[in-house]
This record gives sequence, structure tokens and C-alpha cells, in this order.
Amino acid sequence: METRVAIIGIIVEDGNSVEKLNSILHDYGKFIIGRMGLPYREKGISIISIAVDAPQDIISALSGKLGRLPGVSTKVLYSKVTGKAKKEVFDEAAH
Repeated sequence: METRVAIIGIIVEDGNSVEKLNSILHDYGKFIIGRMGLPYREKGISIISIAVDAPQDIISALSGKLGRLPGVSTKVLYSKVTGKAKKEVFDEAAH
């Protein structure tokens, strides 16, 4: 299965959604390369950037779940860089 490298941009306007957001990110942790969060206190929001390497359907599912949280907006930016899913790499090495 082919993977894509992408950035998921997240804006959190409702602090009550942060716990659920972190839980969802934890569930997808094996696909996350890195995360940067910036509290913008003057505006009462948080800006989060998540770098991922995953199949496109996984990236879409993650972004969709986050975007359905109250007061959370997401947008995905895909890189042209692709690769093979880690499981397939290990399967091929075994043969």
C-alpha cells in the first residue's frame, strides 16, 4: 500500500475539544512524524500542525475525525513524496 507525506493543519477554537483531539491523535500515533502546537492566547485559539506519513485514506480519516469535533477546523496539504507502507516493507524483506 502506498503512503503519502502530508501536513494536517488544525485550528482549535473550542478548548473543550482538546481532550478528544489528543485522544484521536494518540490513536493515529504510528503515522505521526511530528507535531507542533502554538497557543494564540490573544485570539483564544490553538494552532496545531501534524506531519504524517500514511496511506491517503488514513490521512483523510484522521483529518475528518478531527474536523468533526466542535470548534475544530482542519486542512490537509499533501506532498508529492510517496512510499510503501511499513508493513509491506517488512513483508517483502521476509521473502
